[in-house]
Amino acid sequence: MSAAATALASPLPAALAEIDDDDSKKLPAPAAGMGPAPVKLELTVNGAKMTTNIEPRVTLLDALRNYLDVTGCKRVCDRGTCGACTVMINGKPVYSCTTLALEARGKDIKTAEALNADGKLDQVPAAFAKFDAQQCGFCTPGFVVAMRAAFDQNPKASPADIEKALGGNICRCGTYEQMRHAIASLCGNIQRGPKGSATKEA
Repeated sequence: MSAAATALASPLPAALAEIDDDDSKKLPAPAAGMGPAPVKLELTVNGAKMTTNIEPRVTLLDALRNYLDVTGCKRVCDRGTCGACTVMINGKPVYSCTTLALEARGKDIKTAEALNADGKLDQVPAAFAKFDAQQCGFCTPGFVVAMRAAFDQNPKASPADIEKALGGNICRCGTYEQMRHAIASLCGNIQRGPKGSATKEA
């Protein structure tokens, strides 16, 4: 038998064997988890307290649409790339398809429904309607929410500022030119959005 084969066949030296045993005893205990059983969840959506039971893995998009019947945010890509599911959390636009519902506890959530508060249409969706800045409509809720958030964060925003803020939203129908007309009509004439939509620390 060769020297190499002899070395491989030999048992570990006692000192190394003791180190190996010691390391195995130092492994951390498994972390306590919250799932997969449903847990109680309370969310503040468009100013209203809503309660349901969900599994911790459920996204905010699914919680809103499937558990709370708030269907303004749309499921399109489901991968955080198109923006159709955009909502505001504490005034900041986020993709609800990549946000866990549990992460939104204790925060102020605004969806497209908030832009028609008390039967009065907000300036942003009103401009979309005036300039026909939608076609199939699936992307529209995400666009108007993201645009409303951008104007709330900077009421003096220029058209270029708003277009930059909408960089995470895609319109597959290609209504960008009409959107530019809507943006141009709003810049310099925008008023504050629905109560509670101003930016806050998350």
